[in-house]
Amino acid sequence: MLPSRIRRALRATAVLLLTAAATLAPAGTAAAGSPERPASLEQGAPPTSSGWNDYSCKPSAAHPRPVVLVHGTFGNSVDNWLALAPYLVRRGYCVFSLDYGQLPGVPFFHGLGPLAKSAEQLDAYVDKVLAATGAPEADLVGHSQGGMMPRHYLKFLGGADKVNALVGIAPDNHGTTLLGLTKLLPYFPGAGDLLNEKTPGLADQVAGSPFLRKLNEGGDTVPGVRYTVIATKYDEVVTPYRSQFLDGPGVRNVLLQDLCPLDFSEHVGIGLFDRIAYHEVVNALDPAHATPTTCASVVN
Repeated sequence: MLPSRIRRALRATAVLLLTAAATLAPAGTAAAGSPERPASLEQGAPPTSSGWNDYSCKPSAAHPRPVVLVHGTFGNSVDNWLALAPYLVRRGYCVFSLDYGQLPGVPFFHGLGPLAKSAEQLDAYVDKVLAATGAPEADLVGHSQGGMMPRHYLKFLGGADKVNALVGIAPDNHGTTLLGLTKLLPYFPGAGDLLNEKTPGLADQVAGSPFLRKLNEGGDTVPGVRYTVIATKYDEVVTPYRSQFLDGPGVRNVLLQDLCPLDFSEHVGIGLFDRIAYHEVVNALDPAHATPTTCASVVN
């Protein structure tokens, strides 16, 4: 019998692989022109039939900033947001999503390239969205790596002048050990070099990596940006879950189970379908009109 720590680590790895596999399903099963995968997307255009990535959208007075969704590791601009993007569109937001961190020859699974380069892609994309909408600022909502990587953009690429708020859903703000599995790397000569060579986006997320040391030295936040972190204590990927939380002014750290003890979402579920988390996203985007988040928020 494997030790429980290794079994948990293997389960965490399996969840990542299953999530990656799930992102392929809509492309392989949905017919062209279907609601799940519009014909325009099959031709390489952004998905507009559900109202997001519509570059003619103009922010309203009630929601004056466009929302840019930043997918996680192994995710992409569509499949990571099949639930949250329409949820926000129905509430009157102009919503956009990008692909970043692509590796040559690796389709669908993104967020694997060097995170500093991914932040540059985010920089260019936010500029594109602001130019299209005419808004002076955007709000960012990211899942997992997508909730952490934008902090590099904010801190080092001038993003703080263009962003009002960053909402991280299960972000690995201080890295992850995948339940200690990465601590085995020093015992396997060359494994770390291979990780850096093949999937630098994963290596950058390991706790203590040069990328994360640079990102977090001198403080977690930058002035002028509101930060919200939404975490679940059942997260099996970004561990320990409290490492997701940020310190600094303008920060609100939220644990789902403090709002609804019956919420058992783990790392994948909190981003892909958890409407209690989504209610907190909306509260973070519009704090002046925030309403209490409870177990009943799942039906909102």
